[in-house]
Amino acid sequence: MANLINLESVSKSYGIRPLLDAVSLGVGEGDRIGVVGLNGGGKTTLLEVLSGLEQPDTGRVSHSRDLRMAVVTQRTELPDGATVRNAVLDPHGFAAEHEWAADPKVRNVLDGLGMTRLGLDTPVADFSGGERRRVALAAALVRDLDLLVLDEPTNHLDVEGVRWLADHLLERRCALVIVTHDRWFLDTVCNRTWEVTRGQVEQYEGGYADWIFARAERARLAQQAEEKRQNLARKELAWLQRGAKARTSKPRFRIEAAEALIADVPPPRDTVELVSFAKRRLGKTVLELENVDVSVAGRTLLRDLTWRIGPGDRIGLVGVNGSGKTTLLRLLAGERAPDAGRRIEGKTVRLAHLTQELHDLPGDWRVLEAIEDVAERTTLGKYELTASQLGERFGFGKGRQWTPVGDLSGGERRRLQLARLLMGEPNVLVLDEPTNDLDIDTLQQLEDLLDGWAGTLVVVSHDRYLVERVCDSVYALFGDGGLTHLPGGIDEYLQRRRSLLAAAASSGKQASDAVKPTGLSGAEEHAARKELARCERRLDKLAEREQELHQRLAEAATDPDRLPELNSQLQALGEEKDEVESRWMELADSLG
Repeated sequence: MANLINLESVSKSYGIRPLLDAVSLGVGEGDRIGVVGLNGGGKTTLLEVLSGLEQPDTGRVSHSRDLRMAVVTQRTELPDGATVRNAVLDPHGFAAEHEWAADPKVRNVLDGLGMTRLGLDTPVADFSGGERRRVALAAALVRDLDLLVLDEPTNHLDVEGVRWLADHLLERRCALVIVTHDRWFLDTVCNRTWEVTRGQVEQYEGGYADWIFARAERARLAQQAEEKRQNLARKELAWLQRGAKARTSKPRFRIEAAEALIADVPPPRDTVELVSFAKRRLGKTVLELENVDVSVAGRTLLRDLTWRIGPGDRIGLVGVNGSGKTTLLRLLAGERAPDAGRRIEGKTVRLAHLTQELHDLPGDWRVLEAIEDVAERTTLGKYELTASQLGERFGFGKGRQWTPVGDLSGGERRRLQLARLLMGEPNVLVLDEPTNDLDIDTLQQLEDLLDGWAGTLVVVSHDRYLVERVCDSVYALFGDGGLTHLPGGIDEYLQRRRSLLAAAASSGKQASDAVKPTGLSGAEEHAARKELARCERRLDKLAEREQELHQRLAEAATDPDRLPELNSQLQALGEEKDEVESRWMELADSLG
């Protein structure tokens, strides 16, 4: 197998901190490499040096002759004044629409990444950061390549988009190097894993499950004193081995070694025991919605919904952007009253709601003081932890606990927000995108805490792995005013979405031949469909803008003067999103 890129004794530093220290490695034909590591540990730097976007301080990077490579990083720029067509299709010589329309690969990319919905003649200058990233990704994927280098490609994709991208990459023959914290994506797509840690790059065969096995095995063989991390890795491996069928395709020797390693590891949680304990803490009534309607700008998002959440229920909530997931969480948390019906909360409920906003804390507080402000000690299931111990669980070592809050990064503030939330010993947790800005090690710590947590849990997340890992049931919002239980989990959700989209496409093809009882004239129906498409594009833009604002909030974590303004923009954006959703529903109803 020929090498495409070689790194020989490469070093790269920023300031006095070495991110890469005499690293030697190579990328070969057919490699699908996932790059993992702590936030700020050098993953993006490795990609930029490997692809030639940054020069190493010392060492040598060599590319094979005539290497066809595309790089999509978080800093990728698009041509000034370009449209989607200019950025994606024109560089590849597609002069006329019939030329690209006849190429199934190009059609698949344009539809899969939403370029058709955005509009090929739409100027990219008007797009949000997330939309521009998707355009750059589409421009790379329509090319014939030897190597594709991607930095966090799933950040602006929902569950369906991540599934599409994984399927697409598996069908391609080119080599891949991908930085991502999406563990399901890593395990599905990658056949090798690089861990960037302390200036070095540790190399492993296989995807996420194999990397976890290797970490656990390495810890066992070395008999490290770092027992906490060892137990976490073994517990995670136990869950992986008992999980998806795809993981049974490992070589037999690997399966036998893993089974020996986890022989004495119990399941991640004893559901019966936790539910029994939750009933003693919570009683029979936890949260109930009875015949609830929720409307925005006169339009109904939830219609006559009755939902009873019991003690110990662990629920994952999924749906496309704009389907009303955050609105439903706010309703459950009591932050928004229903327009009709009622919300019932049990008398013993102590509810904690993790929102996507970063809350202001005094900048001169130390991290430990911010945690101890809630409580000095806490009990989380089988764990009794001090504020300092919980801080360590979320990546704040003894030294880092004395860092002023004002000096924390956005990701660190998110971790502190979670630590403070759990320190209050809630028995009902409502979490909105808890994986934002968390690296894989911190996600493992959070999941480990939730494993032994005897309470009721409702999670909204685009991280498929997290939903499958910590939840026992999945519900979906399909935009029909109801809530659908999915016994088959995320797989059933994706299957139903494919069926809905196929039915909608089929209905659209038949529209010109069928007489529809819409009550609209031909011209009115055409105008309504055009406006409906505009609303869909606007909702996509608002969702991307929302993610962009969250990123700016994270970047402004050390600038308290900017935080109120950004939070105000986020609130205004939410109100606009509600209005557009309402208009979309009105148009959809009028079109039958």
